Parts: sequence; C-alpha cells; structure tokens
Amino acid sequence: MAEAFSTMARPRAAEHTEGRLAKTIEEQTAKLPSDTFLWAAVGSIGVSLALQVMGRSHLSQFVGQWAPTFLLLGVYNKIVKVAGSDQLDR
Repeated sequence: MAEAFSTMARPRAAEHTEGRLAKTIEEQTAKLPSDTFLWAAVGSIGVSLALQVMGRSHLSQFVGQWAPTFLLLGVYNKIVKVAGSDQLDR
C-alpha cells in the first residue's frame, strides 16, 4: 500500500512540466543554503524588536511581518532541493 501511495504522489513527466521561468527560479533558489532563510527570519524579528524598543511601532510591525515570508521561502527552497521539477527532467 505504501508503494501505491508513493507513486500516486509524484506526477509523471507527461502530466506536469514547468515553464522556463519556474525552472530558472528553482535553479537559483536551490543554490542558497537552507539556513539563509532562517537567519533572515531571525534577523527580521531582531530588527523588529529593536524598532519597537525605539518607539517605531508601525515600522516594527512591518519588518516583523517579514519573518513568516522568509520562513515560507525557506520551505519552498527545501522542497525545490528535495523534489523540484528537475527530478522529472532526469
């Protein structure tokens, strides 16, 4: 049963192909270390905290909202490295 599930989860090359832009983005993001996005998220939290202490509340909230975006980009980066569309091209 596990074997049947694993074959259902992967699209076949004939069913799914990526465009040139998506492939280019995947190639470039795969070059970045995964922890780059984690450190960017931690950095935005730190900057947000510093701005809050300095009394710049609105700017602090703006910068603080970057953290989830960086983390999501890190997840995308990891997925591209593990199961990117280039797997279908091989």
